[in-house]
Amino acid sequence: MRRFVADKVKTLINRSRTTCSSSSPITTSTSALQRLTSSSSQSPAVLRFLSTSSDSMASDYSSTPVTLNNVNPKVLKCEYAVRGEIVNLAQKLQQDLKENPGSHTFDEILYCNIGNPQSLAQQPITFFREVLALCDHPLILDKSETQGLFSADSIERAFQILDQIPGRATGAYSHSQGIKGLRDTIASGIEARDGFPADPNDIFLTDGASPAVHMMMQLLIGSENDGILCPIPQYPLYSASIALHGGTLVPYYLDEETGWGLEVSELENQLKTAKSKGINVRALAVINPGNPTGQVLAEANQREIVEFCKKEGLVLLADEVYQENVYVPEKQFHSFKKVARSMGFGEKDISLVSFQSVSKGFYGECGKRGGYMEVTGFSPEIREQIYKVASVNLCSNISGQILASLVMSPPKVGDESYESFAAEKEGILSSLARRAKTLEDAFRSLEGVTCNKAEGAMYLFPRINLPDKAIKAAEEAKTAPDAFYARRLLNATGIVVVPGSGFGQRPGTWHFRCTILPQEEKIPAIVSRLTEFHKQFMDEFRG
Repeated sequence: MRRFVADKVKTLINRSRTTCSSSSPITTSTSALQRLTSSSSQSPAVLRFLSTSSDSMASDYSSTPVTLNNVNPKVLKCEYAVRGEIVNLAQKLQQDLKENPGSHTFDEILYCNIGNPQSLAQQPITFFREVLALCDHPLILDKSETQGLFSADSIERAFQILDQIPGRATGAYSHSQGIKGLRDTIASGIEARDGFPADPNDIFLTDGASPAVHMMMQLLIGSENDGILCPIPQYPLYSASIALHGGTLVPYYLDEETGWGLEVSELENQLKTAKSKGINVRALAVINPGNPTGQVLAEANQREIVEFCKKEGLVLLADEVYQENVYVPEKQFHSFKKVARSMGFGEKDISLVSFQSVSKGFYGECGKRGGYMEVTGFSPEIREQIYKVASVNLCSNISGQILASLVMSPPKVGDESYESFAAEKEGILSSLARRAKTLEDAFRSLEGVTCNKAEGAMYLFPRINLPDKAIKAAEEAKTAPDAFYARRLLNATGIVVVPGSGFGQRPGTWHFRCTILPQEEKIPAIVSRLTEFHKQFMDEFRG
């Protein structure tokens, strides 16, 4: 039975590999089953997982109309490591802990794999949730007891927002770009942040930043000859969306030795190489602050990037969803739009798309699915095409739209909620900074591990120099060495991290991404478990 499953998955992998470039920096996944069966010491939960997978795949579906032979090959090529094999195994282990307490050496799964703050007990911002509650149930605005339950400014803001929604109906469709009054608020917030004008007609409200990225890939990619310059390491949304839309990822490598620096010379070299292969590079994607690398770009570096895009005629895709997450005093966030405008580049000088989300920052409202993109430097004819694509999805959800407006226009000094809002914000960000520093120091103390400073975002991306014996064991297990390490870490400690091979990395180097989001009181346990595991792992595979 297990051979049947392995053969099925081998077929999938081989077919997927034929669509991928052999030079791709993103490691192609091998069979999850092969990986899991490779270890000689698997927990009962893992064995149950294998049995369940085998049974479910054993049924004969050969007569169904959709098979691996005729499914869209772009779907087979697409991968998303953040919710991949390691996380699937973690969820099985979590279920096993629930059903069989004491069956493992750990009593809980510690998810350090994804930027999902509220799933790890971060509390929502009170003002934001008060306004959302009032907007979703406006009848309570007219009740006398509401004054004692909600702050005066949350009540006032709810009235303002509802007045902008026809019929006060938060359950109705909106304009495809989002509610006009909310876009007005967001544009005002961008102006206050950057010191340059913003047009609400440039704002497209989306269900988080991810759909906005997909929309731009739809616009820019027509065939595999169209390329997008992406950082390596990168957030897998980019490699996945490029694969789904049939384009080519053109990698540019961040310099780990200089704190994950972005060198324009590297951009120039990769652009030249891509052109020599007949690839028409359409855009440059930049993630600032960085995911998974946590660096914050210096303004001078941003100016170089803007100049590069201007000179080469590239669309600049600026992923700025971590703009609130900066932890070091020597760095601060500057939007690419602010940088471009300060250089004298106007609307017709550079095409720029900026992405923002309510999922990150200090708010962490991932499940509310709110975000936007600001689209500048495109002709009216192209803007019509972007609007058409947005219209296909009708509109983004209204709660997410409201949250996006609140994020860009929070309480101000003098408002009743300001002091509590400022305290909540400071409490979350200062705690994130402490957690980042604790984990950074812990990683640096491990044998064979180096780790750059966490300047921003929500992650650390340590490099692990694995012994040759461990690399050979991974090869025998038909998996990437960092995935081998991450799986062993999970089975031994319950700690979930994402192998660096899912984000891309320089050949011959191995990393993993770890969030800084677990509750602060749980960080010491993570450090302790990780330190003990790493020592045992290195002892086992050393020499």
